[in-house]
Amino acid sequence: NNLYKKTSSLIPGGVQLLSKRPEIFLPDQWPCYFKSAKGSEVITYDNIKLYDFTNCSVGMCPLGYANPVVNKSVIEAIKKGNTTTLNSYLEHDCAKLLIDIHPWADMVRFTKSGGEAMSVAVRIARTYKKKDKILFCGYHGWSDWYISANLKNSNKLDQHLLPGVSSLGVPKSLGNLAQPFEFNNEKDFKTKFIKYAKQLSCVVLEPARSFHCDLNFVKTIRRYCTRFKVPLIFDEITLGWHYTLGGYHKTLGIDPDIAVFSKGTTNGYPLGVVIGKKKIMNSAVDSFISSAYWSENIGFAAAIATIKFMKKNNVAKKLNSKGKKIKKIWTELGKKNNLPILVRGIDPLPTFTFNNSKSDEMLTFFTQEMLIEGFLAHGQCYLMLSHSDNMIKKYEKACAKVFKKISKIFYNDNRNYKKYLNGRIKFAKFKNPV
Repeated sequence: NNLYKKTSSLIPGGVQLLSKRPEIFLPDQWPCYFKSAKGSEVITYDNIKLYDFTNCSVGMCPLGYANPVVNKSVIEAIKKGNTTTLNSYLEHDCAKLLIDIHPWADMVRFTKSGGEAMSVAVRIARTYKKKDKILFCGYHGWSDWYISANLKNSNKLDQHLLPGVSSLGVPKSLGNLAQPFEFNNEKDFKTKFIKYAKQLSCVVLEPARSFHCDLNFVKTIRRYCTRFKVPLIFDEITLGWHYTLGGYHKTLGIDPDIAVFSKGTTNGYPLGVVIGKKKIMNSAVDSFISSAYWSENIGFAAAIATIKFMKKNNVAKKLNSKGKKIKKIWTELGKKNNLPILVRGIDPLPTFTFNNSKSDEMLTFFTQEMLIEGFLAHGQCYLMLSHSDNMIKKYEKACAKVFKKISKIFYNDNRNYKKYLNGRIKFAKFKNPV
C-alpha cells in the first residue's frame, strides 16, 4: 500500500486498468503488487503466497498464470526476434486458425487490446456503411465512440457495466452517435432500430455476461440487421474462449458479421482480434487502420499455442464445470447461513452479491477475511484451468468460515460490518475512488 501511494503520484489513478484498482477490492488492505505468479497462485510484493479466486486478471488467463506451453511458444518467438522490417508469418497462421474455427468469417485484423479491436471493428463498419450511428448493448471499452453515449445523458451506460462513468475528454460533437438498447428487450431494440435504421453503421452486442441472452432476442437482432444490411458485431472480448471454443455465439447457432476477441485468446499476452465477412472486412483497406506494435510476434505465438491447447484439452468444458462448483459453494453456504445471496453469471465467469442494502460492506468484509485465509477473493471468480479440485475445496473451506462470520454479524450485531472492517468500504468499480 505504501508503494501504491507512491505510484499514484507518478501514474494518474495509480494503475493502468481500472479493474485492478485496490479500492474496488479492499481499500487500504489489498496487496496491490505481485512479484510472480504461476497457475492460480500469486506471490505478492511482500512475499506472501495467495490463491487467486477473483476475476483473475479480468479473465485474461483461462489456462492459469504462466502456462508452460504458452510461455514456451512465446519464448521461442522472442529468441527468433520479435519484430523486424518484414512481417511475421505467424500472422497468417493465427488468422488461418481463427477462420478454421469460425467458418462464417473470411478475414482477420489484429490489434494489441480489446478496446483497440472494438474501435477497429466500428471503424470498419462505418467505412463499409458510410454511416455514423451505432446501436449497442453491453460493455465495449473506453473508446470515444462508446463513452460518447453519456454526453447528452450521463446515465445511458448505467445498465452496461458503467454506472457513473465520466464522459469528460470525449468531444461533444459525438453526442447521440451511440445509442444503447436494453439487454434481452426485443421491444426496445426494435423501437430504436426502426428509428435510426437509415443512419446506422452497425449494431454492437455483447451476447452474454451476467445473464444468458434470450435466443429470440438475438434472432430478432440478426433478422433486422440482415434485412436492412446493417453489420452485426458481437463483442466476445470477455466471453470468448471461456464458455466454448471460439466464442459464445457458436452455442447460439447465430453468426455475426464481425466478432471481436481479446483477453482469453492468448492467456495473458497482448492481442486483439477482429474477424468478419469479406465484403465488410475489406473496407479496412479504404480507411487508415495501422499501428506498429500490431505486427509484433508475441501475441500471434501466444494465441496459436493457447487456442490449440484449449482445443486439445477441452478447456471450455472444464471451466464451465469448475464454475458450477463455485456457484454451488456460494449458493449452499448462503442458504446454510440464511444470507440473502444472489448468484449469477455464465458458469465459467460467475459472480455473487448480497441482496441487501449492506451488500458493499458485506463484500468488503468477505474480501478482508478471505485474505486472512490466504485467498484473493471478492464477488467474482473467473475460473482458470489451474483451479484444481483440491484448491477449490480449500476455497470452499475458507468461504464456510467467512460466511459464518458474515451471518453472525448480520443477525447478532445489527449488520454493523463497519465495526469489523480494518479499512474503508470498497468503491464502485467505475467511479473514481477519492
